[in-house]
Amino acid sequence: MSEDEKNPAREVITDYAQRHFRYFRTADGTVYAQRNGQPIARPIRSQGTTGSHRQELMVGLFRDGLGVFNGTALKEALDLIEALAMTEEVQPVHIRVAPGSGGATWLDLGRDDGQSVRIHPTGWDILTPEPREVCWRRTQLTGELPLPAKDTNGKGLDLLLRLCNFADARTESLAVAWLVGCLGPSVPVPAPFLTGPQGAGKSTGGRMLIRIIEGMSADLRRSPKDEESLIAAVAAGWVTALDNLSHLGPDLSDLLCCIVTGAETVKRALFTDGDVVRSRYRRPLLLTGIDVGVIRPDLAERLLPLRLERPKMRRTEEELWAEFAEALPVILGSLLDLVVQLRATQVDIPTDLRMADFAHLCAQLDAATGLGALDAYRASLDDLNDDVIEGDLLAQTVLKYAVGIEPGTEVRMTSAEWLHGLTQLYSGEDFRPQPKGWPTTGKVLSDRLKRLQPVLAARGIYVDWGRKNSARYIEIARPAPSQDEPQQMF
Repeated sequence: MSEDEKNPAREVITDYAQRHFRYFRTADGTVYAQRNGQPIARPIRSQGTTGSHRQELMVGLFRDGLGVFNGTALKEALDLIEALAMTEEVQPVHIRVAPGSGGATWLDLGRDDGQSVRIHPTGWDILTPEPREVCWRRTQLTGELPLPAKDTNGKGLDLLLRLCNFADARTESLAVAWLVGCLGPSVPVPAPFLTGPQGAGKSTGGRMLIRIIEGMSADLRRSPKDEESLIAAVAAGWVTALDNLSHLGPDLSDLLCCIVTGAETVKRALFTDGDVVRSRYRRPLLLTGIDVGVIRPDLAERLLPLRLERPKMRRTEEELWAEFAEALPVILGSLLDLVVQLRATQVDIPTDLRMADFAHLCAQLDAATGLGALDAYRASLDDLNDDVIEGDLLAQTVLKYAVGIEPGTEVRMTSAEWLHGLTQLYSGEDFRPQPKGWPTTGKVLSDRLKRLQPVLAARGIYVDWGRKNSARYIEIARPAPSQDEPQQMF
């Protein structure tokens, strides 16, 4: 019997794996396998039915004539490999978009050969990234993108806008800005909310936008029933699209805010007592719906309303998507050209908007193309502020009270005094009953005003908190208008 035949199966598997794969760990301790020369990484503990490292290891052993091994040998070999990999260097893995060296950005095309797009300051190229520079994490939500077309002269974006039923040029500029923002690995972008009358093609328009980034297999999803389901879907893809929303409860609203600007969840690892699993996420979102009811102020600052109108001429789904699939390489190529153009454009960063990165992107888009995206973004935020005020009786009452404040002065009272005064103002002489959700204590009122603070400030009413002689107070001020600004009317 030869020495090779005497080797235990786990040693044969381990030797083969270390010759053909590179193993490393991420910051959270997950060990990944990367075939030599390829940028695609797979977690070694994945038990998925398609594309798991266990499967590619079994197939490689069989095709190279080393035989078929039982599950015990594979488990023992992978246990040893995982232990050895914990001593290796830490490297992140990415889904769809990743930062590269020299200020470049990579876009995963989802191809089996690993070909990706490298966007650099002077252009973009189709290359296979070095494994130590970029590691792509693939899931069942990772669709394949076509090879983008070169030298499109911007006609791809014209094709896209012709296929979508956007209501006006303002909406078109914001849609283009959002697509550019989706190709930035570290820039949070507001979530576009496609609205319009029934039959305006909101779902179709949403599918077109996400398929430019995620490929033709991407689709819209129903609103999840719980937080865990939504986070799992967000972690497995780049763009998350929720269709036909009709209500945004407080929990879902807060979760959407976290997804847009970034957050982390920690939960107990399965089959353990003390181990935990960390999930960090910040992803582009897309929402569709006719009306979601009352919008909370913090979510309003993270939304991007895109209004659609009913098309004058209807086409079949087959005809429409065939045309879109044919145009997708040109659309993607034009989008990449625009990204390169914008990154070379130097403009001042707007400092008055919460999502300053996206506002900066809009300013770059205006300087490069003259689309007027920044003004459109400001106008959309103003419209959302109106929506928040129209859906919040407390905000309406505060604005009504502020009309009686002399410009350039402020009023200070305790939270209880403010609650009494605002309640009396709302009730009026007919003593109408308090509506559902009206603050019942001074503390509740103070918390509600903190949420409404940005919305009221956009209407020229400033709310602040302080303490005098050990007593806390709430201050509502109406500053005097400058000589260059007309006095705002409520």
